[in-house]
Amino acid sequence: MFLALRDLRFAKGRFALMGAVIVLISLLVVMLTGLTAGLGAQSTSAITSLPGDRVAMSQPPAGQSLSYTSSHLSDGAVAAAKRQHGVKAAAELQIAQAGVQVGGHDVAATLFGADPASFVAPHGLTANSVVISDELAKNQHLSAGDEVGINGMKFTVAAIRGDSSFSHMPVVWVPGADWGRLVGNGADSSVLVLSTGSGFNSGAFDHAVGVDSMATGDSLSAIGSYSAEHGSLTMMQAMLMGISALVIGAFFTVWTIGRTPDLAVLKAMGARTWYLVRDALGEALILLVAGGALGTALAATIGTLVGDSVPFVVDLSTTAVPLILLVLIGMVGAAAAIRRISTVDPITALGAAR
Repeated sequence: MFLALRDLRFAKGRFALMGAVIVLISLLVVMLTGLTAGLGAQSTSAITSLPGDRVAMSQPPAGQSLSYTSSHLSDGAVAAAKRQHGVKAAAELQIAQAGVQVGGHDVAATLFGADPASFVAPHGLTANSVVISDELAKNQHLSAGDEVGINGMKFTVAAIRGDSSFSHMPVVWVPGADWGRLVGNGADSSVLVLSTGSGFNSGAFDHAVGVDSMATGDSLSAIGSYSAEHGSLTMMQAMLMGISALVIGAFFTVWTIGRTPDLAVLKAMGARTWYLVRDALGEALILLVAGGALGTALAATIGTLVGDSVPFVVDLSTTAVPLILLVLIGMVGAAAAIRRISTVDPITALGAAR
């Protein structure tokens, strides 16, 4: 690492400029990763927090895909599901969008209807009451015991349970007995939430009940525009990673070309190619780790500060993971650039090529 540290000391301007670029790239990558996770949670947290391990929806018409908002269970689907081998518990979950009246104004929300006695219902849900999410309680300054209105009916807030959102709207759990009066002939849907054990056969279950079942995590693509939104943001992350590899590679290509005479002299003095390559990779690693760590720290700080107003997640998966990927991809770009070192002819140091 002698040459690497020497270069870093005596070419401060060049490496500072490159370090600043890495800081900005890592800042963008981590910010985008945290935002992707935050937006994803706003669309899916109500589903991923369900107590069951599988979800079943009605089979869609030909040419259409599964959707939470267009699934309609047939009469007797829950009873049929409970009779199937390997099913520990099954419950119907009804879904609709509605305005919740709080303090004289409406707040857009997603209603989840369930039998309070079912395993899927949150603790505290009873007749004439609702269970709301932390987000709704915080934004509307609600607490247990307060009253809210839904489609002309009054409900008491029985409990506040976690960060629960569906399709970017806070979730309000209501008792299934009130569902018909709340929704009427409105646009609602229903799915099955399952808790399964050993011996469960998804193919046999789907055929017997007339549904399409899947693991809860696999059902997220059936939530509105989640797939398109998540895919677009993930593609942007991949593009930023690719850009970082190109930028690192271009910098070290130019840097290696400029150092060719010095490298030739070192080879003529007996320096091994692997020693020079290792030293150049050391330079790249120092730059990537230092710049990436600083950019990640800045992104995490910004994300923490704006977390109350912007859907942003700060954890190891949104900070450490993208940093490690950025360093690895950057090292690939640097390795591709410095392969020129192996072709440097030491004879040039003696003037043979001049």
